[in-house]
Amino acid sequence: MAEVLATAKPAPPKLNPVRVPIPETPVDERTGDFREVLHAYSKDDAVLEAKRCVQCRRPWCVEACPISQDCREYIRRIADSDFYGAARVTLQENPLATTLCKVCYHYCEDACVVKRKGIPVAIRQLKRAALDYGTSDLVYVPAKPKGQRVAIVGAGPAGLMAAWELGVRGYSVTVFEQEPKIGGLLQTIPAYRMTDADVEADRARFKDLDVTFVTSSKVGRDRPFATLLTDDGYAAVFLAIGTSSHRSMGVPGEDLAGVLPALEFLKGPGPDTPAPIGREVVVIGGGDVAMDSVRSALRRTGRGHVTLVYRRSRTEMPADPEEIHGAEEEGVRFVFQRSPVRFVGSSHVEGVIVQSVELGPPDGGGRRAFVPVAGSEETLACDTVIVAVGQKSDLTGAGPELDLKVTPQGWVEGRGKGYATAVPGIFAAGGRSVVYAMGAAMEAVEAIEAYLAGRRGGTPQPRPDPFGGPGTFHLPPGYTLPIRV
Repeated sequence: MAEVLATAKPAPPKLNPVRVPIPETPVDERTGDFREVLHAYSKDDAVLEAKRCVQCRRPWCVEACPISQDCREYIRRIADSDFYGAARVTLQENPLATTLCKVCYHYCEDACVVKRKGIPVAIRQLKRAALDYGTSDLVYVPAKPKGQRVAIVGAGPAGLMAAWELGVRGYSVTVFEQEPKIGGLLQTIPAYRMTDADVEADRARFKDLDVTFVTSSKVGRDRPFATLLTDDGYAAVFLAIGTSSHRSMGVPGEDLAGVLPALEFLKGPGPDTPAPIGREVVVIGGGDVAMDSVRSALRRTGRGHVTLVYRRSRTEMPADPEEIHGAEEEGVRFVFQRSPVRFVGSSHVEGVIVQSVELGPPDGGGRRAFVPVAGSEETLACDTVIVAVGQKSDLTGAGPELDLKVTPQGWVEGRGKGYATAVPGIFAAGGRSVVYAMGAAMEAVEAIEAYLAGRRGGTPQPRPDPFGGPGTFHLPPGYTLPIRV
């Protein structure tokens, strides 16, 4: 009997399907201003939630993360009340952790095994607990200088991730950003989700890296990107230009006053400044920018009437389900399977004529095609329309010699291995969310490292410990292949 006990495997942790509730501002209190909606766990609640993790032998959560963040490990440390260790693990792999613990779409939670029986572990919220109760103001340490300069165009998530990856490797990096602040499309995320202070907290950890930010500087407007190589002496260039340009609908009346591009609206006045919009707002679209627009409009109108119009069904909305649920809770009206055909008004928009659509069989991309229903037009009265039907990259200065690929979602990529363009030394990448853009930048930097190492007659090296330790980046035990798509 003793021999049997000695060889018996330990029992797996018992799965707890019930999540520790995440504190949030009540609905009736939060829609009048831009106060934070979701709040931090207490220390005790964070430990309780972390103990729900069953510590899978194969880390499904890590494999679902575009940047391979070892969330399994920082959760284990929180379960042991080691918040300092959890913060260090988080920041060792993620330079934008303060931002991501507020806005990441937590693909890790979709892959969580606990989801099979109940609600997945609150992985994103536990990242926040690690930073709130551990030491989050750690500073990154550069490796020995490589003696090579790299230019990055765009200080959004992809550009910031690339700057960190290259900076800790010992490269001298200059990041050019056309806006007055860094962050790219992070600057359009409403304050009830995240603030400028969160971006600045992440930036502060870069202070000892040889990374220089040049803001209000639009490379490409006055000269091609390639001149950074030929005229300015940079050894490589990474284009992280994102999707900063508005996509119009091409609908009659779109040029009326009161019809606003979503990015222009979201970049507009600060939370304490009255917005030049009316009390009856219609938002067109069904993605994440549309969700930010409807919830922001509700707050800027002083609890006015906000309607979202989307041409497909609710189940086909590409927006984060958490944001859709939040908008529904706050009283946004949803009108599905309607497509705008005309904006009406004499000089200022007064309404939107929409037409019903029927959903047909899936198209080539797997999405169901839609067919207008004749005679189904109706007018939605409004005094403001916010158009959130997608964005695209500003390709000013990007000549045909780069042979860039433009994705269906609008960002640009190099067609070669590691997102290399057709011009040696220039790379380009982006992504459909903050963390996906960061993941693309990771892959691009591996290719940039190989290119630059070849130029100096060396071999490419993995990312060193960003805190100056002896180790290098490694995937956690049990990791097999990424399951992201």
